[in-house]
Amino acid sequence: MSLSVGPPSGLLLVLMCCPLLGLVQSASSNKASDNAHPHLGDSDPERCMRHHFVETITHPIYKCNSKMVLLARCEGHCSHTTRSDPLISFSSVLKQPFKSTCSCCRPHTSKLKAVRLRCAGGTRITATYRYILACNCEECS
Repeated sequence: MSLSVGPPSGLLLVLMCCPLLGLVQSASSNKASDNAHPHLGDSDPERCMRHHFVETITHPIYKCNSKMVLLARCEGHCSHTTRSDPLISFSSVLKQPFKSTCSCCRPHTSKLKAVRLRCAGGTRITATYRYILACNCEECS
């Protein structure tokens, strides 16, 4: 009995050269299975995530033209689990007898942005703010 092995298919060759294509393909073909695991964080619409909104920036004192800007905020819930562990001390007085942990929805990465407002008399004033790029559940402080 003879066994013949042909050349690898073109798809296999592409996946060997570009393995990310396989991830993209499997992610798009598994959309229906996303709802099969509601315990996964990505399927929860109330999870911690970035939300966009529009805000009008005006100077509180000077007469300047206002500008509308796109901002982002972190909103949503993290784990409902909070924990308090007892702390061990070799002192006779325990000032803080427990260490509590919880997670909060907070900005993970952001970038500094600036907007220039044109004011009376031709002067310009710069307003700065942080634009949130990503949110994460992080330990509350």
